[in-house]
Amino acid sequence: MKNSKLFMAGMAVMIASLALLSFTFNTQPKPWTVPAEYKTMKNPVTKGDASNKAGMELYTKNCASCHGKTGLGDGVKARMLKDFPGDFTTAGYQNQTDGDQFYKTKFGKGEMPKYEVKLTDDDIWNIVNYMRTFRK
Repeated sequence: MKNSKLFMAGMAVMIASLALLSFTFNTQPKPWTVPAEYKTMKNPVTKGDASNKAGMELYTKNCASCHGKTGLGDGVKARMLKDFPGDFTTAGYQNQTDGDQFYKTKFGKGEMPKYEVKLTDDDIWNIVNYMRTFRK
C-alpha cells in the first residue's frame, strides 16, 4: 500500500513536470505565405543611420518584448508564446525580402499582432531596415 502511494505521488510529479515543460518549449511556427505583390514590393525608405535609429526605437517599443533586444527570439514574453517568435539573425530570415517582412509586420498572423493601424508604413519599413542589422 505504501509503495503504491509513493508510485502515484511520483507519477503525479512526473506528469506535472511534463506539463510545465510543455509551456517552456516553443514550437516553430508554420510557414507564412506572403502574397506575391508584397514579396516583390520595394522598400521606399532609404537604408542608413537615420532609418536604423528610427527603426531601433520602434522595434524596442513594439517588438523586443517577444523578439528580443537583438532579434534572437528571446524576449521576456517569448516563453509565454505557443510558437517561437523567430531568430532575425539567421540566413532564413535575412534571405527573406523586405516586402516579406513588411507584410508580416503590417498584417500579423496568429500570435504576431498586426500593426497596420498602430504604425505607419514608413515606421514598418524603418523596423525592417533595423532588423537587417541583426546578423550573426
